[in-house]
Amino acid sequence: MRRLPVYLLLDTSSSMTGEPIEQVKNGVQMLISALRKDPYALETAFLSVITFDSAANQVVPLTELVNFQVPDLQANGVTAMGGALSLVKQRADQEVNKSSAEVKGDWKPMVFIMTDGLPTDDIQKGLQEFKEGNWGIIVGCGVDNADTAALKQIAGEAVVTLSTSDSTAMSAFFKWVSASVSFGSKSVETIGKDVSGLDELPPPPPEINVVV
Repeated sequence: MRRLPVYLLLDTSSSMTGEPIEQVKNGVQMLISALRKDPYALETAFLSVITFDSAANQVVPLTELVNFQVPDLQANGVTAMGGALSLVKQRADQEVNKSSAEVKGDWKPMVFIMTDGLPTDDIQKGLQEFKEGNWGIIVGCGVDNADTAALKQIAGEAVVTLSTSDSTAMSAFFKWVSASVSFGSKSVETIGKDVSGLDELPPPPPEINVVV
């Protein structure tokens, strides 16, 4: 089976304390619940969660939907975004099956990164490692006053923003991520094609602004 790996990189720095981190936890739960109702996603999508605060940590390794447990996220520390980019490249190198002469490997991973701030570590080092990866779609989401310039370096044109971290906006974002993963799963299952651009995903809802 060719899996569709999905990596969620989530900012858990101290600025996410309170309602924002609770909305992220709710959003991940909503995402999993929605994808479990999608036969295409159930067949192909595998999810991992990487958090970044003062350090980056993979709190959920690449896991099939039926076995995925929503992690207990806590907000503290600063924003090691560069570390998260290095870590997701390392983990994808180990977790994503590569193609060989005999078998086709996994589909290109989808990557969604959400942050509400500025990188506090060496993002260029992490970015250089990250760019060496073989990714499908990469989406950057900036919340409140996030550094969209840094996200553009990571995700190119596929950068969106939420003007607030309240429940309505966060729910809208995670519903859109769910719809995007479902679309990616259907695409690889039915036409054998990776999703590579924002214009190939379902249109974002009004709460999500595409950065131009």
